Amino acid sequence: MKEFRFRIILVFAIIFLAVYMLYPTYVDYQNSKKIEKVLEQRKQEILKSNPNITKSQLDNLLKVVEDSLLSANPDFQKNREKRIKLGLDLQGGMRVVLEVNTAQLLAKLAKNPDSAFKDALKSAEQEATLSDESVVDILGRKLKEKGIRLSRYFGSIRQEDDEIISDLKEDVEDAVTRALEIIRNRIDQYGVSEPTIQRQGSRRIIVELPGIAREEEAKQLLQGTALLEFRLVKEPDFAFDVMRKIDEALAKSLSKISTDTSTASDTLSAVSDTTAVSDTLAPEQLTEEEFAKQHPFFTVARISEQQRTADAYVREDDINKIQMYLNRPEVQKVIPNNVEFVFSAKPVGQDADGKNVYLMYLVNKEPELTGGVITDAQANIDPNTSSPIVNMTMNTEGATDWARITGANIGKRIAIMLDGRVFSAPVVQTKITGGRSQISGMANLDEAKLLEIVLKAGALPAPVDIIEERSVGPSLGEDSVNSGFQSVLIGYFLVGFFMIIYYQRAGTISSFTLIITILFILGVLAGFKATLTLPGIAGIILTIGMAVDANVLIFERIREELATGKTVKASIDSGFAKAYSAIIDSNITTFFTGIILYQFGTGPIQGFALTLMIGIAASLFSALVITRLIMDVMVARGVKVTIG
Repeated sequence: MKEFRFRIILVFAIIFLAVYMLYPTYVDYQNSKKIEKVLEQRKQEILKSNPNITKSQLDNLLKVVEDSLLSANPDFQKNREKRIKLGLDLQGGMRVVLEVNTAQLLAKLAKNPDSAFKDALKSAEQEATLSDESVVDILGRKLKEKGIRLSRYFGSIRQEDDEIISDLKEDVEDAVTRALEIIRNRIDQYGVSEPTIQRQGSRRIIVELPGIAREEEAKQLLQGTALLEFRLVKEPDFAFDVMRKIDEALAKSLSKISTDTSTASDTLSAVSDTTAVSDTLAPEQLTEEEFAKQHPFFTVARISEQQRTADAYVREDDINKIQMYLNRPEVQKVIPNNVEFVFSAKPVGQDADGKNVYLMYLVNKEPELTGGVITDAQANIDPNTSSPIVNMTMNTEGATDWARITGANIGKRIAIMLDGRVFSAPVVQTKITGGRSQISGMANLDEAKLLEIVLKAGALPAPVDIIEERSVGPSLGEDSVNSGFQSVLIGYFLVGFFMIIYYQRAGTISSFTLIITILFILGVLAGFKATLTLPGIAGIILTIGMAVDANVLIFERIREELATGKTVKASIDSGFAKAYSAIIDSNITTFFTGIILYQFGTGPIQGFALTLMIGIAASLFSALVITRLIMDVMVARGVKVTIG
């Protein structure tokens, strides 16, 4: 047995690795059943207490409970992130193909467009839909045919057409990049789990939103223009007073609710940290439970003793809880109508448990200025501090308003917000004239460039059209999962039954290695965080057939060798050796086909190609290594190997 030791260790190590990769998927499945049980219980409680509640309101409340369950149990979220992801056709959701409208972008970039330009642009747009040629190239050609230079509408008079076309293509490329970043930012803020956002071709963006329920809202989210706002941050005394009133209102309201020790209620409990809250809140010494009971708001919105502002530190897991608190009727009564709480766009640090921490600001509800006045943004390095900055340029109207706003608010802070999140909140040092301003506080130049892209999108939005849309309901997705796995089981049992009947003990070995092959495929999908789709399940079923095909070639070769009078060991050695070339050739050609499908296909085709390629590699290992090892061990131990 010593000669087989290395192969045995290798096989068991790979099997162990596959099981290890799949374990989070199993745990997440068990956790999901627990969460569904709690949600169903909570749903019945809500419907019983409020029978007139709308479906939208019910969904929102259940989403809060689910988020609370996940945040209160970090292991739930950890296993969910490591599980095998399900595609839209298995989970339900929405798939949208977006296209940046290059023609409208060129129309906005053009200076003094006349009827000749508009006719040429319209004709170029129509022709572009029927060919792979870009709108920019077609427009340049059509204007040239009319004897009109591009410099009449773009660039400077000294620039040649080729140079202008090159610049316009860069503008189009930049517009697609900006659209991609805006969509990603909006989806992240929307709270879609495991979204897929990828670019296709020169001007298309594919967005997949698993589990999305409100389709119209999602379409508005994807097609909307990024909203850049400049809002005044409220003074610390005012903000702290509002937060104190919120805290008192919550404490009074929550004290009337009997403590429920059920699982759903436990997950909504706060994690207190009295050391991060000003001593003015609790001069007496309180235990964590006492503090959480008396100061529920300040338990999750922590104010540092050292800071001079009323900005609150909120853990990422507590953001939903804060928003739930702020939406309570008794809290809404104590919040002035002209202000609202907003969060920073990025974490400002981490707590002792490694959780991201965000800042919460109290700002005016109405912006002092919007991003429509931004004409340009440029990321640079500040020569004085060597830190990354973003310089903004405004139009004439914006420059006038910005000078008035900054002049009237010297010493105050202005929050620079994008899509409702604060990127920075600098203090106004002096009146700013000339329409120029600066944003600092970025961690590096890459982050500054990203902000530059985002800011430009507010000044130069690239219109985005939905050209393809596909939705899958959750019930249909569940049916697809059940049907898909039933197909795999039926396919496996039929193939396995045939192999056992036809090849007897060798067929039993083949059927066993098929299980390991499927285990390898699922393990690789989980390990690389790939997405399993319905075509992917079809790829697994095809892999089962291909894995058996390799075994059939091997067993038939062994039969031929046994017929010549060779011993079983010699027949096995010769049979495997003679079958190698045919097996490798057939699988390699199929593998290359899978590469081509994955490279040039989209969505379902890529899912099929991915599982097919993984399956080919797994089936080759199972047939040439595991099957061979089992047969060699059986022969060495004197066990009879029958091959029909």
